[in-house]
Amino acid sequence: MTEHSPFPFASSDVEKRDNGRVLTSLDTNGVPDFRADFPGLVTADGAPWHYLDTAATAQKPQVVIDATVRAMGADYATVHRGVYARSADMTLAFEAARVRVARFLNAASTAEIVFVRGATEGINLVANSWGGANLKPGDRILLSCLEHHSNIVPWQLIAERTGAAIDVVPLTPDGKIDLDAMAAMIRPEHKLVALAHVSNVLGSPLDVARAARIAHDAGALLLVDGCQAAPRMKIDVQALGCDFYLFSGHKLYGPTGIGVLWARGDILAAMPPWQGGGSMIDTVTFEKTTYAPAPTRFEAGTPAIVETIGLAAAIDYVEAIGLDAIAAHEASLVRQAREALRGVNSVRLLGPDDACGIVSFVMEGVHPHDIGTILDESGPDGSGVAIRAGHHCAQPLMRHLGVEATARASFGIYNDESDVAALIRGLERVRTIFG
Repeated sequence: MTEHSPFPFASSDVEKRDNGRVLTSLDTNGVPDFRADFPGLVTADGAPWHYLDTAATAQKPQVVIDATVRAMGADYATVHRGVYARSADMTLAFEAARVRVARFLNAASTAEIVFVRGATEGINLVANSWGGANLKPGDRILLSCLEHHSNIVPWQLIAERTGAAIDVVPLTPDGKIDLDAMAAMIRPEHKLVALAHVSNVLGSPLDVARAARIAHDAGALLLVDGCQAAPRMKIDVQALGCDFYLFSGHKLYGPTGIGVLWARGDILAAMPPWQGGGSMIDTVTFEKTTYAPAPTRFEAGTPAIVETIGLAAAIDYVEAIGLDAIAAHEASLVRQAREALRGVNSVRLLGPDDACGIVSFVMEGVHPHDIGTILDESGPDGSGVAIRAGHHCAQPLMRHLGVEATARASFGIYNDESDVAALIRGLERVRTIFG
């Protein structure tokens, strides 16, 4: 099962603490031990914890914790409004985070980066602002069968409000969005296509560039939910050719309460504000209000200052390691896990073999919630594995798969083959308990 680590580090390459962006130690084989960077990966009694729920939320490295503590403590002040020195310094740090995100996505301008509370809020922003201004009766929205509820419900709400309708792209037999079917079914009435870059259930990757070409050839815009892609692959929005791209900070080893909406500059500039309040205005009178340009127009109220600083630190962390190395590492673990799971009697694997960081499965005769509960118990074999069990906010996909729920193991930079081994030991224990 053991494969060569894809992380391209020798001991001399690994930076140490405080101002270093990677806080790793080395294991006995000279391979970076990223677990050491994550204080949440131990139990209350100090035992290792096999955390396989990164697709839900990632553990936080110490550098991100330190950055948020500093931002909430010694560095804390409001942004954009204060004339005193600390406020000015915090404003510089906050806007530097926007520059950091723009580089991370290869955006053409920082004006294309809108800070939101998470991808859910970002999709709702696009649906209400762009959708409310552009959709009308007879227009259509194209989604796929594997979308997260956050990329379904906002479109249903705006469709009900505007009179638009929703169509659904089917999946290929191995659980990917069927782009051939999309090309065959898209029509000029489709004004927007909204698809996941990587499925949060199956790990299925999307050829975004091809999806963008199909959408644009029909005159539609493409929105991409990048929540599961941003933590594990390089994102170049200009090369992808999409029109909107979104991700959440907490899945990228950053804090909760912060996410990013990227939109093409010309589209964002034409969108009306969604929420009103402080900061997003130009002038206010009781007769009329004029609004600030993008992205400020979409950031009403006091922003998530601390969380934004933490997001920048998280991006520094993953980029210092390298997104290509992270992708290769997780691909190795997915291969190991799928190979091992095939050897567990009564387990059925779901999704494609080239899944990105995620392995979903069901076990005959055992509900996924029972699997998750038993795995979490540290038995005599030392399993103690945390996975996700349920419908994963993807009920339409569950119905397509013919199941009520799945068990999902998802990997991060801190996982290794010992986590895969613990998962398999735990499943053997499940099998023994349920006969």
